[in-house]
Amino acid sequence: MDGDRPGRAQEGMETLEEDLVRRARRFATTAHKRIDHRRRYTWQPYAVHLKSVAEIVSSVSPDPALVAAAWLHDTVEDTPATHYDIEGEFGKEVSSLVYELTDVSRPSDGNRATRKAIDRAHLAQASPRAQTIKLADLIDNCRDICRHDPRFARVYMAEMSALLEVLTEGDSTLYRRARRELTRCAERLGLQHPPGPGSAQELSPPINAGFHQGRLRRLFLEGFTANDIAEPLCSFDADTATGEVVEALRAHGLAVAGVRERGFVTGYALLAELEAAPEGRCGSRARGYSYDQLVAGEGSLSDVILVLSRHAQCFVNTLDGVGGLIVRADIEKPVVRMWLFGMITMIEIYFVNRINELWPEEAWCVQVPQGRMQRAQELRQERLRRQQHASLIDCLQLSDKARIVIEDRHELEELGFKSKSEAERTIRDLESLRNNLAHAQSISTYDWPQIVRMTHRIEEVVNLL
Repeated sequence: MDGDRPGRAQEGMETLEEDLVRRARRFATTAHKRIDHRRRYTWQPYAVHLKSVAEIVSSVSPDPALVAAAWLHDTVEDTPATHYDIEGEFGKEVSSLVYELTDVSRPSDGNRATRKAIDRAHLAQASPRAQTIKLADLIDNCRDICRHDPRFARVYMAEMSALLEVLTEGDSTLYRRARRELTRCAERLGLQHPPGPGSAQELSPPINAGFHQGRLRRLFLEGFTANDIAEPLCSFDADTATGEVVEALRAHGLAVAGVRERGFVTGYALLAELEAAPEGRCGSRARGYSYDQLVAGEGSLSDVILVLSRHAQCFVNTLDGVGGLIVRADIEKPVVRMWLFGMITMIEIYFVNRINELWPEEAWCVQVPQGRMQRAQELRQERLRRQQHASLIDCLQLSDKARIVIEDRHELEELGFKSKSEAERTIRDLESLRNNLAHAQSISTYDWPQIVRMTHRIEEVVNLL
């Protein structure tokens, strides 16, 4: 009987390890499926990529936490799940790996090359285990991009080459495999050698389309800031009794408290965690801030939304230290809704300008389906009857204007889209978000994935204007 015990214990351990990977696979697959996330070129479910990365990792390591993190490596970056969600479901070991693999750059940090440099520095500090997962990710992505997008592959290879310079602590077998994949991609494209670090170029030069609404652009990119929507952060000295903090937070309907050390807020505590261990001092339950959880008071709303896509809380830093808090519910505030609507309107203005330049004298009409053109003409007649100025193009739907523009291959590339299907999906999201904004529908709950994608896309496009 005693001889049976080690075997049963071992069997139980294996079951727990298998369950961790199984739960991670289910969680990641569901999260990406919920937002209909697909591979860019093949339109396959995104889980195909996650499965490939997990299999590459498991080929060199049986570590269940490593394989679980491989399944989850894009979950925080691409879905509504936050680092806190991952920690709650899978523990700190897995969540730490996912954090090391999540980009920390923001739209306001600069162009693609600048943002990639920031994320590369983040990965350079990552653990060997996290670097191993990143190597697997590079192997699968390089294979996919090289096969389907030779033009972008040259950019990606240069970025991958730069990443390999800092991923030297990852698994040596995968490192060599990544190097071979890079070489194969170069050979497929007819290059003698893969592009080296520093040779990555922006995909396209800035658009010069005579867009003269500079004042409006500055207003919506710089005029709305984190300070406009932040709420004051209630804070306590680290040696304050936990029960006292819990009582205060409950009384004010708050879920987060700042924790002070020597007069400065240096971390935060969550009500749920304080309630779970009500004895002692609140400082013992404090969490530290991560770089990508903080924004400056004058930081853009794009930065705020990016932080909230990765964390449940966004903390606002001022001259006096951390003093503000923003959560996803704050996205419903009128300032944010106005900002989003204004950004979408500026893109619509851009579409009209491009159409008028590329297809003068309404030459674009042949590209619009007859039924939609008839509705536009009817709307124009009604506006004229009311003695309102209206050109025919102003009576088209946003989606019609966008689809006219992306019919031009050069314009499609200038806007940063790698395929027409990707552009059409973005257009649908853009119009859906605008309709919900116009009709005062909740956006933080139902449109959150679209808001994250569209905020990033809108800022990229507006920066080209």
